[in-house]
Amino acid sequence: MGRVGVLLLNLGGPDTIEDVRPFLYNLFSDPEIIRLRLKPLQQPLAWLISTLRAKKSQENYRQIGGGSPLRKITEAQGQALEAKLAQLGQSAKVYVGMRYWHPFTEEAIAKIKKDRIEKLVILPLYPQFSISTSGSSFRVLEEMWATDPTLKKINYTLIPSWYEHPGYLQTMADLIARELDKFEHPDQVHLFFSAHGVPLSYVEEAGDPYQREIEECTHSIVETLKRPNQYTLAYQSKVGPVEWLKPYTEDALKELGAKGITDLLVVPISFVSEHIETLQEIDIEYREVAEEAGITNFQRVPALNTHAGFIESLAQLVIGSLDSTPRTFAEVIHPKKNMKMYPQERWQWGMTTAAEVWNGRLAMLGFIALLLELISGNGPLHLVGLL
Repeated sequence: MGRVGVLLLNLGGPDTIEDVRPFLYNLFSDPEIIRLRLKPLQQPLAWLISTLRAKKSQENYRQIGGGSPLRKITEAQGQALEAKLAQLGQSAKVYVGMRYWHPFTEEAIAKIKKDRIEKLVILPLYPQFSISTSGSSFRVLEEMWATDPTLKKINYTLIPSWYEHPGYLQTMADLIARELDKFEHPDQVHLFFSAHGVPLSYVEEAGDPYQREIEECTHSIVETLKRPNQYTLAYQSKVGPVEWLKPYTEDALKELGAKGITDLLVVPISFVSEHIETLQEIDIEYREVAEEAGITNFQRVPALNTHAGFIESLAQLVIGSLDSTPRTFAEVIHPKKNMKMYPQERWQWGMTTAAEVWNGRLAMLGFIALLLELISGNGPLHLVGLL
């Protein structure tokens, strides 16, 4: 089979407080995160948003120790996976490539080329596929493969999503069961699955399968768990004026509190590592929302991190992909199911979801233009004497 490599893909996170603003700039520069029709505005908008959000984000990172643990955890996952593969008889070198911070995907690819890898398994650490996560990383890699003669010689295969893998489902069920049994009345605890949200237009207009995969994953975990607990699925991390997937986590917590729920166990459904959205958003912000709503016993299932069952499932995914027909970029991110990767959105007029999104974006761009003119002291409004 030749030299085998495994490329683990993840979001990345700022290692220090000083890294927060450039990390945010990288994040919002991604056209799969903020989809603009006018591409030249992408970087100015990213600069503005990252500048405006930096102070608040820095404070959030201070609350969890001054930086994200994501890099250390992901590298530990890579080391554990490499060891597990060797134990199972599969020699492979594992690399970590982050989308928005070090070690960047480009850094990982440079190491892969240096090590003369001949067969590469590309494995996103996102159980469910989304245009904005796995899709964004796949798009960058596809561009690199198209222009680099060395990469074209590497036989690669993609694992688009793995939310239905039995080992993953069983590990999640085991973690939930362990936390449930810490409650005085385990069967009465309400399970609260919280997933990272995406704009509704990604699903309705761009054909993103994320919502469907999240819902199927939640159902499968509950079936694997085999407990009588009631459960709720909600979506967190909404930003901006457009509509995102509902119900929003904050609203769902308030509704459960109003119904008299007091014992709640939160399950991070789309995260495999502890990071800002588990340690700060769930553990601090949403805990406060829950307690104010009357949920007095708010607990959370830990992220998978380097759990032995999770690493075992990743190893099985890698070995299975090496024995299967390769999955290509063309097959995964340009399928026949009408999924539109950037910049394939269509401009629509009228009272449609897409039109509402674009109206919001145009209003945002107008506001940004005004802010930039106020900051710079130059522009058409100054020219005509209105500012």
